[in-house]
Amino acid sequence: MSLDLLLPFSFLFILVIYFIYTRVSFEKDIIRIYDKKFEQWKETTDYNKNQEKPCKELVGLVYKENYILSIELLDNKVLSSLQKNRFNIKEKQ
Repeated sequence: MSLDLLLPFSFLFILVIYFIYTRVSFEKDIIRIYDKKFEQWKETTDYNKNQEKPCKELVGLVYKENYILSIELLDNKVLSSLQKNRFNIKEKQ
């Protein structure tokens, strides 16, 4: 009885292995094609040229009063950035 089922299960097993192999090769081909198309797109477009640097905007003033720095905010949206210490200090010379 076990020999009777050996042939169909072996055939099924071979089919499963074949389908897995063809799927993997198909996915590799698709990835290669999309990478090639992406490289062609990067060569033909000017996506880096259109990107402009964001403008600086005045959002606050810094004053020094008796050795203490005070900041006057003109835009309250930057208050959270100041509280989280997300700012850079530049020295003008």
